[in-house]
Amino acid sequence: MLPSIESLRCFEAAARTLHFRSAARAVALTPAAFGERIKKLEDDLGVSLFARTTRSVQLTREGLTLLPLARTCLMAAEACATLGEKAQPPLTLRLGTRHELGLSFVVPSLDVLHAKLPHLEVNLYFGSGQDLLLRLRSFDIDCAITSSVLTDPKLDAQKLHREDYVLVARADLARTIRKPQDTAAHALLDSSPELPLFRYFRDAVGSPSLGFARTVSLGTIEAIRMRVLAGAGVAVLPAYHVRRDLEKKRIVRLFPKIVPVNDHFRLVYRKDDVRRPVYDDVARVLAAETLR
Repeated sequence: MLPSIESLRCFEAAARTLHFRSAARAVALTPAAFGERIKKLEDDLGVSLFARTTRSVQLTREGLTLLPLARTCLMAAEACATLGEKAQPPLTLRLGTRHELGLSFVVPSLDVLHAKLPHLEVNLYFGSGQDLLLRLRSFDIDCAITSSVLTDPKLDAQKLHREDYVLVARADLARTIRKPQDTAAHALLDSSPELPLFRYFRDAVGSPSLGFARTVSLGTIEAIRMRVLAGAGVAVLPAYHVRRDLEKKRIVRLFPKIVPVNDHFRLVYRKDDVRRPVYDDVARVLAAETLR
Protein backbone atom coordinates (compact mmCIF):
# COMPACT_ATOMS: atom_id res chain seq x y z
CA MET A 1 0.00 0.00 0.00
CA LEU A 2 1.32 3.43 -0.90
CA PRO A 3 1.73 5.90 1.99
CA SER A 4 -0.64 8.84 1.89
CA ILE A 5 0.60 12.36 1.22
CA GLU A 6 -0.83 13.50 4.55
CA SER A 7 1.07 10.78 6.42
CA LEU A 8 4.28 11.84 4.69
CA ARG A 9 3.55 15.46 5.59
CA CYS A 10 3.21 14.48 9.27
CA PHE A 11 6.38 12.44 9.11
CA GLU A 12 8.34 15.30 7.54
CA ALA A 13 7.12 17.74 10.19
CA ALA A 14 8.10 15.36 13.00
CA ALA A 15 11.49 14.67 11.41
CA ARG A 16 12.12 18.40 11.04
CA THR A 17 11.13 19.39 14.58
CA LEU A 18 11.88 16.14 16.46
CA HIS A 19 8.95 17.17 18.68
CA PHE A 20 5.56 15.54 18.14
CA ARG A 21 3.44 18.28 19.76
CA SER A 22 5.14 21.02 17.71
CA ALA A 23 4.82 18.94 14.56
CA ALA A 24 1.12 18.30 15.26
CA ARG A 25 0.51 22.07 15.55
CA ALA A 26 2.41 22.63 12.29
CA VAL A 27 0.02 20.36 10.39
CA ALA A 28 -3.09 21.46 12.31
CA LEU A 29 -3.80 18.10 14.01
CA THR A 30 -4.36 17.13 17.60
CA PRO A 31 -1.46 15.22 19.19
CA ALA A 32 -3.59 12.07 19.27
CA ALA A 33 -4.53 12.31 15.58
CA PHE A 34 -0.94 13.13 14.71
CA GLY A 35 0.32 10.08 16.61
CA GLU A 36 -2.17 7.88 14.79
CA ARG A 37 -0.90 9.15 11.43
CA ILE A 38 2.71 8.31 12.30
CA LYS A 39 1.74 4.87 13.61
CA LYS A 40 -0.26 4.08 10.47
CA LEU A 41 2.68 5.14 8.30
CA GLU A 42 5.01 2.88 10.29
CA ASP A 43 2.51 0.02 10.03
CA ASP A 44 2.10 0.51 6.29
CA LEU A 45 5.86 0.52 5.73
CA GLY A 46 6.59 -2.19 8.27
CA VAL A 47 9.39 -0.22 9.96
CA SER A 48 9.89 2.08 12.96
CA LEU A 49 10.66 5.61 11.85
CA PHE A 50 11.31 7.21 15.23
CA ALA A 51 13.05 6.12 18.44
CA ARG A 52 10.95 7.81 21.15
CA THR A 53 11.54 8.22 24.85
CA THR A 54 9.85 10.47 27.41
CA ARG A 55 12.58 13.04 26.79
CA SER A 56 13.54 12.84 23.12
CA VAL A 57 12.56 11.85 19.63
CA GLN A 58 15.19 10.61 17.16
CA LEU A 59 14.97 9.29 13.63
CA THR A 60 15.81 5.63 13.15
CA ARG A 61 17.99 4.51 10.28
CA GLU A 62 14.82 3.78 8.30
CA GLY A 63 13.50 7.23 9.19
CA LEU A 64 16.69 8.86 7.95
CA THR A 65 16.36 6.89 4.69
CA LEU A 66 12.74 7.88 4.23
CA LEU A 67 13.18 11.61 4.92
CA PRO A 68 14.66 12.72 1.56
CA LEU A 69 12.22 10.47 -0.31
CA ALA A 70 9.28 11.92 1.60
CA ARG A 71 10.42 15.47 0.86
CA THR A 72 10.69 14.65 -2.85
CA CYS A 73 7.16 13.23 -2.83
CA LEU A 74 5.81 16.28 -1.03
CA MET A 75 7.46 18.68 -3.46
CA ALA A 76 6.04 16.72 -6.40
CA ALA A 77 2.59 16.75 -4.81
CA GLU A 78 2.82 20.50 -4.28
CA ALA A 79 3.77 20.97 -7.92
CA CYS A 80 0.73 18.90 -8.93
CA ALA A 81 -1.54 20.99 -6.70
CA THR A 82 -0.35 24.25 -8.27
CA LEU A 83 -0.37 23.03 -11.86
CA GLY A 84 -3.01 25.49 -12.96
CA GLU A 85 -1.79 28.39 -10.87
CA LYS A 86 1.55 29.21 -12.48
CA ALA A 87 3.36 28.98 -15.78
CA GLN A 88 4.71 25.52 -16.41
CA PRO A 89 7.82 24.58 -18.39
CA PRO A 90 7.01 23.77 -22.02
CA LEU A 91 6.44 20.25 -23.25
CA THR A 92 9.50 19.39 -25.34
CA LEU A 93 9.36 17.21 -28.45
CA ARG A 94 12.35 16.10 -30.48
CA LEU A 95 11.18 16.06 -34.09
CA GLY A 96 13.19 14.32 -36.78
CA THR A 97 13.07 15.40 -40.40
CA ARG A 98 15.12 15.06 -43.54
CA HIS A 99 17.39 17.98 -44.34
CA GLU A 100 15.63 19.54 -47.34
CA LEU A 101 12.11 19.22 -45.99
CA GLY A 102 13.27 20.52 -42.63
CA LEU A 103 14.77 23.70 -44.07
CA SER A 104 12.05 24.36 -46.65
CA PHE A 105 9.00 23.45 -44.56
CA VAL A 106 9.58 22.55 -40.91
CA VAL A 107 11.90 25.40 -39.88
CA PRO A 108 9.67 28.07 -41.53
CA SER A 109 6.70 26.54 -39.65
CA LEU A 110 8.29 26.73 -36.20
CA ASP A 111 6.96 30.22 -35.47
CA VAL A 112 3.44 29.14 -36.42
CA LEU A 113 3.73 26.07 -34.19
CA HIS A 114 4.88 28.25 -31.30
CA ALA A 115 2.04 30.74 -31.85
CA LYS A 116 -0.68 28.07 -32.04
CA LEU A 117 0.83 25.64 -29.51
CA PRO A 118 2.67 27.93 -27.05
CA HIS A 119 3.06 25.12 -24.50
CA LEU A 120 5.18 23.15 -26.97
CA GLU A 121 8.92 23.44 -27.59
CA VAL A 122 10.20 21.66 -30.70
CA ASN A 123 13.80 20.51 -31.02
CA LEU A 124 14.94 19.26 -34.41
CA TYR A 125 17.02 16.32 -35.57
CA PHE A 126 18.03 15.96 -39.23
CA GLY A 127 18.56 12.58 -40.86
CA SER A 128 17.63 10.32 -43.75
CA GLY A 129 14.28 8.55 -43.93
CA GLN A 130 15.45 5.16 -42.67
CA ASP A 131 17.64 6.76 -40.01
CA LEU A 132 14.63 8.71 -38.73
CA LEU A 133 12.54 5.56 -38.36
CA LEU A 134 15.40 3.77 -36.62
CA ARG A 135 15.83 6.61 -34.14
CA LEU A 136 12.08 6.73 -33.58
CA ARG A 137 12.02 3.04 -32.68
CA SER A 138 15.00 3.45 -30.33
CA PHE A 139 13.45 6.50 -28.55
CA ASP A 140 16.21 8.88 -29.73
CA ILE A 141 13.51 11.12 -31.21
CA ASP A 142 9.82 11.47 -30.30
CA CYS A 143 8.33 11.85 -33.77
CA ALA A 144 9.44 12.30 -37.37
CA ILE A 145 8.29 13.84 -40.62
CA THR A 146 9.08 11.51 -43.51
CA SER A 147 7.63 9.95 -46.63
CA SER A 148 9.42 6.66 -45.97
CA VAL A 149 7.26 3.56 -46.30
CA LEU A 150 5.99 2.38 -42.91
CA THR A 151 6.14 -1.36 -42.31
CA ASP A 152 6.52 -1.41 -38.53
CA PRO A 153 3.14 -2.14 -36.84
CA LYS A 154 4.38 -0.30 -33.74
CA LEU A 155 4.43 3.01 -35.61
CA ASP A 156 1.50 5.23 -36.52
CA ALA A 157 1.30 8.27 -38.78
CA GLN A 158 -0.84 11.16 -39.94
CA LYS A 159 -0.64 12.56 -43.47
CA LEU A 160 0.53 16.17 -43.70
CA HIS A 161 1.06 16.98 -47.39
CA ARG A 162 0.96 15.24 -50.72
CA GLU A 163 4.27 14.98 -52.56
CA ASP A 164 4.31 15.02 -56.36
CA TYR A 165 7.41 14.00 -58.28
CA VAL A 166 9.00 14.87 -61.61
CA LEU A 167 11.66 13.20 -63.75
CA VAL A 168 14.08 15.99 -64.66
CA ALA A 169 17.41 16.83 -66.27
CA ARG A 170 19.31 20.01 -67.04
CA ALA A 171 17.92 21.68 -70.17
CA ASP A 172 20.90 20.95 -72.43
CA LEU A 173 21.06 17.31 -71.33
CA ALA A 174 17.30 16.93 -71.76
CA ARG A 175 17.64 17.88 -75.45
CA THR A 176 19.60 14.67 -75.99
CA ILE A 177 16.77 12.52 -74.58
CA ARG A 178 13.93 12.20 -77.06
CA LYS A 179 13.16 8.50 -76.76
CA PRO A 180 13.27 6.07 -73.81
CA GLN A 181 16.40 4.37 -75.17
CA ASP A 182 18.29 7.70 -75.06
CA THR A 183 18.61 7.48 -71.26
CA ALA A 184 21.07 4.60 -71.68
CA ALA A 185 23.82 7.17 -72.30
CA HIS A 186 23.24 8.96 -69.01
CA ALA A 187 23.48 8.39 -65.27
CA LEU A 188 20.52 8.05 -62.95
CA LEU A 189 21.03 10.17 -59.84
CA ASP A 190 19.16 8.76 -56.86
CA SER A 191 19.02 8.73 -53.09
CA SER A 192 19.77 5.13 -52.13
CA PRO A 193 19.36 1.60 -53.54
CA GLU A 194 17.10 0.68 -50.59
CA LEU A 195 14.58 3.47 -51.22
CA PRO A 196 15.08 4.88 -54.73
CA LEU A 197 13.18 7.96 -55.82
CA PHE A 198 13.12 6.61 -59.36
CA ARG A 199 10.41 4.15 -58.28
CA TYR A 200 7.84 6.98 -58.43
CA PHE A 201 8.42 7.25 -62.19
CA ARG A 202 9.06 3.55 -62.79
CA ASP A 203 5.73 2.56 -61.20
CA ALA A 204 3.63 5.21 -62.96
CA VAL A 205 0.87 4.24 -65.38
CA GLY A 206 2.26 4.02 -68.91
CA SER A 207 5.83 4.57 -67.80
CA PRO A 208 8.38 3.48 -70.45
CA SER A 209 11.19 1.14 -69.48
CA LEU A 210 14.29 3.25 -69.00
CA GLY A 211 17.87 2.02 -68.79
CA PHE A 212 20.85 4.03 -67.60
CA ALA A 213 24.59 3.86 -68.00
CA ARG A 214 24.95 3.74 -64.20
CA THR A 215 23.17 4.72 -61.01
CA VAL A 216 24.81 7.16 -58.61
CA SER A 217 23.55 7.22 -55.01
CA LEU A 218 23.83 10.67 -53.45
CA GLY A 219 21.94 10.23 -50.17
CA THR A 220 19.99 13.49 -49.97
CA ILE A 221 17.54 15.23 -52.24
CA GLU A 222 19.48 18.49 -52.29
CA ALA A 223 22.66 16.67 -53.33
CA ILE A 224 20.71 15.10 -56.21
CA ARG A 225 19.31 18.47 -57.22
CA MET A 226 22.77 20.06 -57.24
CA ARG A 227 24.17 17.29 -59.45
CA VAL A 228 21.21 17.57 -61.82
CA LEU A 229 21.89 21.32 -62.11
CA ALA A 230 25.50 20.45 -62.86
CA GLY A 231 24.37 18.26 -65.76
CA ALA A 232 25.58 15.04 -64.14
CA GLY A 233 22.49 12.99 -64.91
CA VAL A 234 18.75 12.38 -64.73
CA ALA A 235 16.73 12.22 -61.48
CA VAL A 236 13.29 11.99 -59.94
CA LEU A 237 12.79 14.80 -57.45
CA PRO A 238 9.89 16.25 -55.41
CA ALA A 239 8.09 18.82 -57.54
CA TYR A 240 7.93 21.40 -54.73
CA HIS A 241 11.71 21.19 -54.24
CA VAL A 242 12.53 22.03 -57.86
CA ARG A 243 9.59 24.33 -58.60
CA ARG A 244 11.78 27.43 -59.07
CA ASP A 245 14.33 25.52 -61.14
CA LEU A 246 11.54 24.44 -63.47
CA GLU A 247 10.07 27.95 -63.64
CA LYS A 248 13.47 29.41 -64.54
CA LYS A 249 14.05 26.54 -67.00
CA ARG A 250 17.31 25.54 -65.33
CA ILE A 251 15.92 22.03 -65.56
CA VAL A 252 13.07 20.53 -67.58
CA ARG A 253 10.76 17.56 -67.22
CA LEU A 254 11.44 14.42 -69.17
CA PHE A 255 8.54 12.46 -70.67
CA PRO A 256 6.06 15.05 -69.31
CA LYS A 257 3.00 13.03 -70.33
CA ILE A 258 3.87 10.43 -67.71
CA VAL A 259 2.52 11.36 -64.25
CA PRO A 260 4.75 9.81 -61.56
CA VAL A 261 3.15 8.11 -58.58
CA ASN A 262 2.57 10.56 -55.75
CA ASP A 263 3.25 10.04 -52.08
CA HIS A 264 2.67 11.86 -48.79
CA PHE A 265 4.99 12.94 -46.09
CA ARG A 266 3.63 12.14 -42.68
CA LEU A 267 4.07 12.84 -39.01
CA VAL A 268 5.17 9.48 -37.60
CA TYR A 269 5.23 8.44 -33.94
CA ARG A 270 5.12 5.31 -31.81
CA LYS A 271 1.64 3.84 -31.34
CA ASP A 272 2.16 3.39 -27.61
CA ASP A 273 3.19 7.03 -27.06
CA VAL A 274 0.74 8.65 -24.62
CA ARG A 275 1.32 12.03 -26.28
CA ARG A 276 -0.99 11.17 -29.19
CA PRO A 277 -3.17 14.29 -28.54
CA VAL A 278 -0.03 16.45 -28.85
CA TYR A 279 0.83 14.84 -32.19
CA ASP A 280 -2.75 15.42 -33.33
CA ASP A 281 -2.29 19.14 -32.65
CA VAL A 282 1.11 19.28 -34.37
CA ALA A 283 -0.25 17.46 -37.44
CA ARG A 284 -3.25 19.79 -37.62
CA VAL A 285 -1.03 22.90 -37.57
CA LEU A 286 1.53 21.58 -40.07
CA ALA A 287 -1.13 20.27 -42.48
CA ALA A 288 -2.51 23.80 -42.73
CA GLU A 289 0.88 25.27 -43.66
CA THR A 290 1.87 25.81 -47.28
CA LEU A 291 4.43 23.43 -48.71
CA ARG A 292 7.21 25.71 -49.94
